[in-house]
Amino acid sequence: MVTRTDAPTRREQILKEAARLFAERGFHGVGVDEIGAAVGISGPGLYRHFPGKDAMLAELLVGISGQLLTGARRRLAEADGEPAGRTLDSLIEGHIDFALDDRPLITLHDRELDRLRDSDRKLVRQLQRQYVELWVEVVRAVYPVLTEPAARSAVHSVFGLLNSTPHLGRAGTLPGRGTTAALLHRMARGAFEAAGAR
Repeated sequence: MVTRTDAPTRREQILKEAARLFAERGFHGVGVDEIGAAVGISGPGLYRHFPGKDAMLAELLVGISGQLLTGARRRLAEADGEPAGRTLDSLIEGHIDFALDDRPLITLHDRELDRLRDSDRKLVRQLQRQYVELWVEVVRAVYPVLTEPAARSAVHSVFGLLNSTPHLGRAGTLPGRGTTAALLHRMARGAFEAAGAR
């Protein structure tokens, strides 16, 4: 993901707090007034930015799926001509950034995806399929012994591993971001190595 240096917009602040609150207490356990209070505006003031909680949820879940896909495409473009193993490492690093920095969105996706309108849910799934297929192509370049279905299964398994970060404990109890990222990276590469071994 692209690291931003400018301050987040009010809309981004609202989305960040909505994701945190929805992940902590569930979509139906959070009111618009609480989200507004978390960013220092009145609940009704939120309606200048979003028509309601449903729109926030849709933007969060569609948005992160789109960001992952865009980030992966950017990494592939930057790695053009590099060995496939380095490209895979870059994809893993990008997903680890998401898994460590956007933990509430992982919880939100797991719990609340079914609350999206059909069209939004289909868009999330479409973006996710495209993201997976980018990975499958790179994994098969690194481990040519893997069939396409086997590579796809390995990619999904690694996503499960990396997306387990909400279950690692509170952010303050982890051994440190760098140490955790390095551990997740070794585990992801180890899983692919095991899948590609004969």
